Amino acid sequence: MANTPQSKKRARQNDARFQVNKMRRSRIRTFLRKVEEAITSGDQAAAIAALRAAQPELMRGVTKGVVHKNTAARKMSRLSARVKAIG
Repeated sequence: MANTPQSKKRARQNDARFQVNKMRRSRIRTFLRKVEEAITSGDQAAAIAALRAAQPELMRGVTKGVVHKNTAARKMSRLSARVKAIG
């Protein structure tokens, strides 16, 4: 448990940062899920559009420190390969 004023403030800051990061992760997952749904439906045009919308969100997660750079690159690579394979 936080005792000093500084540790209490850090605990508050950590909680606030956790909430922001949680929302960012959720938003990224939503965009990725839309790509997955478009791939499973077999509609390449919709999948390409969803992938183009998901890429900036994923890269923004990298910039904000929510997702590791290599993880984002791996996800984009695998998704784009699956979208390309539809046609």
